[in-house]
Amino acid sequence: MRAVGAAQTPGTNAGGTVDQGAVELTEAASRPGSAGGSTAVEERDFVEVRIPAVGAYLSVLRTATAGLAARLDFTLDEIEDLRIAVDESCAMLLQKAVEGTSLTCRFDLADSALAITVSAPTSDGKPPARDTFAWTVLTALAGEVDAVTAEDGRTVAITMVKRRDGQETTSE
Repeated sequence: MRAVGAAQTPGTNAGGTVDQGAVELTEAASRPGSAGGSTAVEERDFVEVRIPAVGAYLSVLRTATAGLAARLDFTLDEIEDLRIAVDESCAMLLQKAVEGTSLTCRFDLADSALAITVSAPTSDGKPPARDTFAWTVLTALAGEVDAVTAEDGRTVAITMVKRRDGQETTSE
């Protein structure tokens, strides 16, 4: 596990880095403005988790989602909705993920919103269809949802924005 911007703790080196297997976690301290990307929230902190593109590691992302949503004072129902939404978006990407690659999940935290972007290199570079039951469920759970293909033509990213207290806008 690799934590960036973390205080030195026992078992880490002066750079705050610990390598433990295939999961990589990056957390940045508060910073002004956006660090690239186009989420619909003003970023304060972000956490990025990179795992092998294998379903066995999805529990790591569900746990991270719940912890970060709780930190932002989301209700228990909203936290559970986000956990399911992250799981569903990952399932969509894992169906077409290139074997041996990583799935990246970035959490952008703001005062009243959490933007989550899940991305992975795929075999066809096509975002998930928006006319499926899975997309409808994802939109109902997460609020604002979008999917795009990166400039490399292969990496697909699904971004979800959930606002606290039901202040969400549904996009199609």
